[in-house]
Amino acid sequence: MKKVFKNVSFMILLLKSCLLLSQDLDAKKVIVIDPGHGGKDSGTIGINCIQEKDVVLDIAEAILELNEKLNEPLDIYLTRYTDTLISLSDRTKLAKDIKADLFLSLHCNHSDNPNARGVEVYVANQSSGFSEEAIWFAFQLQADLNKKLGFESRGVKFANFQVLRETIDIMPSVLLELGFLSNKDESFYVLNQKNIVRIASIIILSLQNK
Repeated sequence: MKKVFKNVSFMILLLKSCLLLSQDLDAKKVIVIDPGHGGKDSGTIGINCIQEKDVVLDIAEAILELNEKLNEPLDIYLTRYTDTLISLSDRTKLAKDIKADLFLSLHCNHSDNPNARGVEVYVANQSSGFSEEAIWFAFQLQADLNKKLGFESRGVKFANFQVLRETIDIMPSVLLELGFLSNKDESFYVLNQKNIVRIASIIILSLQNK
């Protein structure tokens, strides 16, 4: 009887382990998307007067809309849903509190050189258990934007940005610079809502494949 009891106990433990594993596999990925700037902080301003804070919020909203149409949507949260200035520490606190699987901060670039163009992707310049995953995702995202939308790739770079520094020990975190608003072509590109949706679709596909 004791031997039978031990075998039954083992089977129960095995079933519980399988159930927990199944739940982990079925769990939705939790993603925090951070539209940079907001409120009184406009971010960079394009040559056509378009503001960075508006561009990145439009892209984030388009990502949410596309996500709702997926058969298996991701669990996506924004650090801001309106034209509001949220502190950098509050942005990273949200990601930590909900135990996100990835933190993605959206920005647009600026240069004194009007010919500067393309996408830059940043990861934290400090090492953690999530560094390799963050770097892999950064390269994948840059490659997708290059191959599918034609954005020039300016490389994956390392920086000490606060939103990266405060999240990299908890999850993979990436900051994406989506082209230069100081560049005529790229500034007018994001004025078109269809192009906003194109960018959003590439980002969400990259998130699905993360």
